[in-house]
Amino acid sequence: MTTPVSAPEKKKFRLKYYINYLLVGAFFLIFLIMDMTMGLRTSSVQLLVKIAYSIILAVSLNMVVGFLGELSLGHAGFMCVGAYIGCFCANYLHKVIPSPLVVLILAMLIGGVVAAVFGFLIGLPTLRLKGDYLAIATLAFGEIVRTVFKNLNAFGGALGLTTKRYDNSLYIIAFLVVLFTLFVTQNLKRSKHGRAIEAIRDNEIAARAMGVNVTYYKLMVFIIAAFFAGVAGVIYGHLVTPVSNTFFSFNYSIEILVMVVLGGMGNVSGSIIAATLLTFINVQLTTQLSGDMAALKYLIYALILIAMVLWNNAPALRDVREKFSLHRLLAFLNRKLHPAAETPDAPEIADWDKIPTKIPMDALLSTDIKPDHTFEADKPEKPSK
Repeated sequence: MTTPVSAPEKKKFRLKYYINYLLVGAFFLIFLIMDMTMGLRTSSVQLLVKIAYSIILAVSLNMVVGFLGELSLGHAGFMCVGAYIGCFCANYLHKVIPSPLVVLILAMLIGGVVAAVFGFLIGLPTLRLKGDYLAIATLAFGEIVRTVFKNLNAFGGALGLTTKRYDNSLYIIAFLVVLFTLFVTQNLKRSKHGRAIEAIRDNEIAARAMGVNVTYYKLMVFIIAAFFAGVAGVIYGHLVTPVSNTFFSFNYSIEILVMVVLGGMGNVSGSIIAATLLTFINVQLTTQLSGDMAALKYLIYALILIAMVLWNNAPALRDVREKFSLHRLLAFLNRKLHPAAETPDAPEIADWDKIPTKIPMDALLSTDIKPDHTFEADKPEKPSK
């Protein structure tokens, strides 16, 4: 007799898997409608593009710092490589290909691939280091790359590489790249490879003992993060001209790391929110404070960062954070979307009468043992004749 094959269970819709797409999509859709109806100013378009490549940088660095647990300060160096190489190739592609969109896509691919190659070349020796030593090595890489491009006349030298700006629809391409970055990052995190990466972060020795190829996964994460940093550099190069090496200093690497830390290590949603807020605050302080007041920018920026760190880590604010946390909101929305099918006559989940057992619950489960009581097994065997 063959047992009937049960139908495959239908996968439940989980809002937490799509909340990042919804947040970015809603933000992008609002400004797209505003652009189609009223039109956006050039300053607003530039702000949107800066927010977009900041999100790409923060999410990609979160793969290294949050998922893998390695401290890297060379993300601005990979962005520098992608910006210079991608925009340098774009200047020649404009002479051959008439479509600016095709040139931009090809430049992003070239810049991302070259940055990924540098990620492999740098990651292979440096990922053997730990903690501060890895941070110093990646920081040195970023400074070396920036200095090399500064002294190459083919890339504009100290004056920077002159590029051709994209039109005001650059923010549309940038946010599509953001969605692609989220797609790759979140699917990697939920896959078996993501579980192996998190195992390396939690305990590298135990992961290696369980058969996880530590070197392979470290290089994979480092290469993917470098690729997206290179793509972000190409987007930056089509927004600002000339591309100056001073932008890719170690201060910018630290600023990207601050976005990751404030958003939460390994938290993709937090990286998106932190990158958006910090970019907006930085742009507003730069535009509003000028002249002698420009020195107050760094003071106000530091005070905002200190307030955000206290909000995220102060024990006295734990109850307030839990009350207004994003996870609590997602759980509430999930209950509203999938209410439990409860009926008045439905038994409780922990009802003992509904739990299958081999012994009835009203059976005698214990016995009194008298001191002079002897079990059959304890009696000595009779000698055989």
